[in-house]
Formats: sequence, C-alpha cells, structure tokens
Amino acid sequence: MKTNWNYPTSLWVGEDRIKDLSEACENLKISTPLFVTDKDLINLEMTKNIIFEVKKKLSTLAIFSNFSGNPIGENVEEGVLEFKKNKCDGVIAFGGGSGLDVGKAIAFMSGQSRPIWDFEDIEDYWKRANEKDIAPIIAIPTTAGTGSETGRASAIINKATGIKKIIFHPKFLPSIVILDPVLTTELSPRLTAATGMDALAHNLEAFCAPGFHPMADGISIEGMKLIKKSLLNAVKNGKDLSARSDLLAAASMGSTAFQKGLGAIHSLSHPINAQFNIHHGLSNAIFMPYVLSFNKKIIENKIVSICDYLGLDKSFESFFKWILELRKELNIPHKLSDVIDVSEIDLDKLSEMAFNDPSTNGNPVKLKKNDLKKMYKHSLTGELF
Repeated sequence: MKTNWNYPTSLWVGEDRIKDLSEACENLKISTPLFVTDKDLINLEMTKNIIFEVKKKLSTLAIFSNFSGNPIGENVEEGVLEFKKNKCDGVIAFGGGSGLDVGKAIAFMSGQSRPIWDFEDIEDYWKRANEKDIAPIIAIPTTAGTGSETGRASAIINKATGIKKIIFHPKFLPSIVILDPVLTTELSPRLTAATGMDALAHNLEAFCAPGFHPMADGISIEGMKLIKKSLLNAVKNGKDLSARSDLLAAASMGSTAFQKGLGAIHSLSHPINAQFNIHHGLSNAIFMPYVLSFNKKIIENKIVSICDYLGLDKSFESFFKWILELRKELNIPHKLSDVIDVSEIDLDKLSEMAFNDPSTNGNPVKLKKNDLKKMYKHSLTGELF
C-alpha cells in the first residue's frame, strides 16, 4: 500500500516511501537541508544509505547527530549553530522521539533570538516567536511511539533544572511526514514494545481527557484498536510490514489526538525521564495501570463505551485486564522500582515536578500534589488503587 494523507499535515505513507525524500525536499524548496538524527542511528547502514541517496539529488546536505535519548537544550543550540554555519534552508528530522524533537526544535530555533525556554507550552508563550524565519521540516519516524511527526511541540530537558519542558509552536508541525514501515523493521522487540505502549498512552489519555473534542476521541479510539491488533504481532515478528504500518499510523494518530490533552501518565513520566534517563515509552507503560485505577471513578463509563469496538467484554475490568496482560506479554516491568534504584528517589521532588507538568491539567481527576505522590508510591510497591 502506498498512499498520501493530509490530516493534519501531509503524510506520505507506505513501503519504501523513503525513496521519495528528495522529492519531498523539492516540494518544499529545500536545497540545503540539515539531516538531524541521533548518535546511534547515524551509524546504521540504513541511515548511511538514505543520506547517500539524498546527496545524489541535492548539492549540499549537512548532518547533525551529536545527541541521544532525552535531549537537552544544549543539543538544540549546537544543532542551530550547525544549521546556520551550513546556511541550511530546511530540516530532515529522522529517528525516534529524540531525533524528531531535536530536528523540529532546530528548525524552529533557527529563526529565534530568544532562548528556547521562552517558548514553553504555557498560555500564549508561543506568540513570542518570530514566525517568518522558521525553517520547513520533513519528519521521518523510525519508531512507532511518540508521534512527534504530527505534533506541534518538542520535549526538551532543561539541564540547569533537570526538568523536561514542552516547547510549543504551531509551526513545529512538519510540512511533510514520511511513514515507511520498512524503516522500523530492525527495531528490537524491547523498543517495539516500549514505543508501542507510548503510542497507546497517547491515544488512551487523549480519549480520557475531559472536554468536547469528538475528532480527537474518534482518532484515539481507532489508534487504540490498531495497537491492540498489531503491537504483539510486531514484537513477535519485526518484519511484519502490515503490523509495522498499523503501529506507525497509531503513533501519528496519538500525537494528533492529544491536542485534546494528556494526563497523569505523562505527568509522572516526564520527571522520571529527566532525572533517571528512563525511556519515555517504558515509563508510560509502567505508570499506565496505576493512573487508570486512580482515575476509574471518572473514566469508567467512557472506557466501557469503547470495549465493544476493541473486542473486549463491556466492563472497565475487562479493559484493565487487557492492559495488565499486554504489559506482561511485552515483558514490561510492573513496578517502577524494577528499573530505578529506590534509594535514589526523592518522592517530594518528583511529585512537585509532576504537579507542575503541563499534562497534569488534562487528567480526568483534578490532581493535587499528594495524589501524584500516592501514584509514585503505588508504582514502587506494585499496589493498585
């Protein structure tokens, strides 16, 4: 299958669509792109081949890859210097969440004079930006999790404070997205599982977020169905292109849907990612049942309403059991203490950070700082509410 979608941006979807990357550059009048990817991906044969093919069509291609997972503000600053030094006119963001987030942030910050933290996702901070010099972005995900390719923000850690910040502007949204399942086939079962659970968290929290947004609700329900259908298949057989395509679509859908809001899964995750360098999808997967059970009194009827469509018995317990069993089949740890040294955890500090996270306001149950502390405690002991 090869097709093009336009929702909310232009997506070129299908096997081997990466071969159309040069055409995407031409469509956006990008003649000197900065190819942004992380330290690990830049050394893969797949990445080298893609760069080689693009260089055959374009006279100049600069590369920036001096960063890894959970990127910091300094990574973006260094990338902007590379962008300007090479007189680039666009960004090709290639990789998982870190590659896409850094690439988008470089394209955005290449046109700004203020520090990146002035554009945090608070009120109308994004209106401070100089819009006319924001570079066009082509986004190419190699994982099916964050959905950053259809998002209007980047998650960047402020090294000085140790806090992960959400930097927002409508023009963070890439102009063209290439969803090629072939690029995800070498992803390990462990990372396929973690990124798939990340996509599930996005769709689930978007659906449960309060407010009237039926378009986001519809997208998130279908995203969850695709994950239920294909995540285990992709983990068991990484070469299953149909399953890989479903997961890429579900990841993009999750990011599209969560403009409605996220919730405590992400509030709890972001401090853990920033403080302990834990993979975001893994932390989301660990926190998921604790947040679901905490929110049950508010979300139960909503969850029951979609069970038929997901092929589950019509009860909250059935949905909850599916989440627990899915985590178990994917070898996701049940407790946060399985991946972090408990002696290093400052619950008061983490709870403060989680309470101030922008995702907190989207939780179905209005949260107090102590609620987040309780959920952290439960995730350490394995006790559900």
